[in-house]
Amino acid sequence: MLLSIVAFLAGIVLVILGADWLTKGASGIARRFGVSELVIGLTIVALGTSLPELVISVGSAIKGSPGIALGNVVGSNIFNGLFILGVAAVITPIKFNARMLTREIPFNLLASVVLLLLSGSMLVGGASGEYITRYSGLLLLCFLAVFIRYTFSIPATDETEEPGNTMSIGKVVMLIIGGLAALIFGGNIFVDGATEVARVLGMSEAVIGITIVSAGSSLPELAVSVNAARKGNVGIALGNVLGSNILNIFFILGCSATITPISLDGFSYVDYYVLLASSLLIYIVSRFGGKSVITRVEGMLLVAGYVAYTAYLIMRA
Repeated sequence: MLLSIVAFLAGIVLVILGADWLTKGASGIARRFGVSELVIGLTIVALGTSLPELVISVGSAIKGSPGIALGNVVGSNIFNGLFILGVAAVITPIKFNARMLTREIPFNLLASVVLLLLSGSMLVGGASGEYITRYSGLLLLCFLAVFIRYTFSIPATDETEEPGNTMSIGKVVMLIIGGLAALIFGGNIFVDGATEVARVLGMSEAVIGITIVSAGSSLPELAVSVNAARKGNVGIALGNVLGSNILNIFFILGCSATITPISLDGFSYVDYYVLLASSLLIYIVSRFGGKSVITRVEGMLLVAGYVAYTAYLIMRA
């Protein structure tokens, strides 16, 4: 048990470090090509901070623990949409532009709706014997292709990094290689440790995936968004959250389900509806809560919503 806890914690540390190094390296490359800040947030940074979820979810699917794979994605998206965005808004109010309200935020909501529809019986409150099939996984990857095509159609702006701040190629390569190595190794021992701890405590894979695994793998998103909010950089903060949520469902869950069908046993329809509600809440609060702004008070309400959901999970377990 002690060894499993050590492996679990060591895995968290490695995936966080790996995501940080890889994100910095990838961002350095993107800025050399003059990509806009919003595109960096939606793609490079979002993918970099979502790599822990990718490694953990795909690793869980390969190792025969698909419940952790799905729980990780659902839990991470709820954590991102309620806790991370809420904390960022408490630090500095987050203002949305018209394009975000009509494109990125609806795309985030679409991802949650598609996942709910593909999960079938979750719509009516039950999931015994149901699966997210390989065909569903391939469909999610098709949605990913549409999202990528759309994102890179966003025109570049003057938000790109100044040439004087560009990293050297050697440093970029070292960050990317080191980040990948830390993510792969850390993700493997993280999955092994989390699975063993869940079994010892008598928790289902679904519950531990939604809580411990998802929160641990979402720490990179939290670090990036909080840091961006402190600097008043809402493009990176918001793009990171929205991009990560979209990639978690379309890319990570799509890959995991394509590898092996994911059973819905152990999941509650409440988890799915909380995910859908968090995506819908982002849209409602941003558009109608205060002139396209998530205020500090609204940010605190988002955090309170996540705390309430976590309390429900603990009681359910």
